[in-house]
Amino acid sequence: MTTQPTAIPKLYIGMDIHKKSWAVHFRTDISDHKSLTLPPVCDVLYNYIQSHFPDHQVAITYEAGCCGFSAAREFLNYGWEVKVVNPADVPRGHKQTHQKTDKIDCRNLAKQLQTDQLHGVYIPGEEQDMLKSLVRQRAEVTRQFRSVKANIKSLLLYHGIQLPEQFDNPNWSKDFLLWLNGIQWPHPTGKSCLDSKLRIFNAVKAEYLQLANELRAYCRKHFKTDYYLLKSIPGVGGYLAASILAEVGDLRRFNNYKQFASYIGLIPSVRNSGGTENIYGVTPRCRALLRSYIIESSWVALRLDPSIQTYYRKHKGRNPKSILIKIAHKMLNRMLSVIKNNKPYQISNSDMESLKIKMKSTSKKQTAKQQE
Repeated sequence: MTTQPTAIPKLYIGMDIHKKSWAVHFRTDISDHKSLTLPPVCDVLYNYIQSHFPDHQVAITYEAGCCGFSAAREFLNYGWEVKVVNPADVPRGHKQTHQKTDKIDCRNLAKQLQTDQLHGVYIPGEEQDMLKSLVRQRAEVTRQFRSVKANIKSLLLYHGIQLPEQFDNPNWSKDFLLWLNGIQWPHPTGKSCLDSKLRIFNAVKAEYLQLANELRAYCRKHFKTDYYLLKSIPGVGGYLAASILAEVGDLRRFNNYKQFASYIGLIPSVRNSGGTENIYGVTPRCRALLRSYIIESSWVALRLDPSIQTYYRKHKGRNPKSILIKIAHKMLNRMLSVIKNNKPYQISNSDMESLKIKMKSTSKKQTAKQQE
């Protein structure tokens, strides 16, 4: 008489991923197996499991870090259950604050995985992951661009060269660049220094514009529907729409805007104990780049959308920053709504009329200034 297995054997794997090696701990549903150090190659781990645990159902986890999600996507292709976790969310005992090794970490991960104590983060697809890298590269170039401009103004300040009043602002016009090139230096070394900084400025500016154009063009081609749905919202431009698609992916995976707000990091940091509740502003757990973009878009929406202006006036007298966070929540709600309903955002008729009146009055003022 042959016996049939009543349950599928399970294998739980905790990993500590590094550039040159992987620390791996194997744990079955019955007992611990062993810890190993393997080369950072997915096929090596796969072959080991096929040799030693051929009939096991595999679940694997590791902490998110510099090595990204490429290994997780490969493991998913093997048909394994994969969890990538935030290192701050892994339960640890007090002992582990004083004794920390790769072996201890991966053993703890395997144990927590077996007891279902880990909550994994979203694993993006390869296309979204690379699009996100492009968004972050553009953000890095933006920081370099600001730094170069600050260096040029610092050079002028150091040598006592006064900026004309019309150029003493963050906007760098063509006239300002012509003025910079026309500065008369008492010694040629000063001009050489400024010329070097201007060459860097022109190179970084070209890259800054090129990356933004490539990002928008890619999203118009590959995510056309969602891209234009997001752009229909006042305050959301092409670059922000592309950034949302890159950082978040498909917004339809959120059940409601509260989940979306939590993912972005537009929720309060709260401590409630013994009947006392303290709120410390927005949470530090966030998508920092995207959250800053959405806050900026809220200022733009306040200028363009009459309904947002009405909402702002109703709360006038409160902390403006708190009101702006509320407006940012409205922006998130609109973003999720247009994507889920697959319909562009439409301003109401009354709001549209007031917007047209505002635009006409603005154009009249500009015409009057030009005539003067």
